[in-house]
Amino acid sequence: MKMSGFPFNTVDWSNVERVEYAGITGVAYWRTRIFGDIRVRMLEYTPGYVADHWCEKGHILFCLEGELHTELKDGRNFVLKPGMSYQVADNAEAHRSSAPVGAKLFVVD
Repeated sequence: MKMSGFPFNTVDWSNVERVEYAGITGVAYWRTRIFGDIRVRMLEYTPGYVADHWCEKGHILFCLEGELHTELKDGRNFVLKPGMSYQVADNAEAHRSSAPVGAKLFVVD
């Protein structure tokens, strides 16, 4: 990842528009900012959220609150708790998320 083309700035995430995305069950709320080619998001998953798709996009994801369950298409499963992260490259391993008890995440992709 090369970061270029934007100056130093700060983000007050409480002032960034919150957009709702329905999962198979539950809801994801995204607050998104774009810096050059980099998307930065604050995500909130409601309890019981299950993603409605397999994702091929690369991410650096940090769990702030709750618990994130991530399933890889090959059947492996991972659980992130506050203070944990995962990193995956574009088109490396398809993954999908769920949040049985809800989760708050910081994501860079």
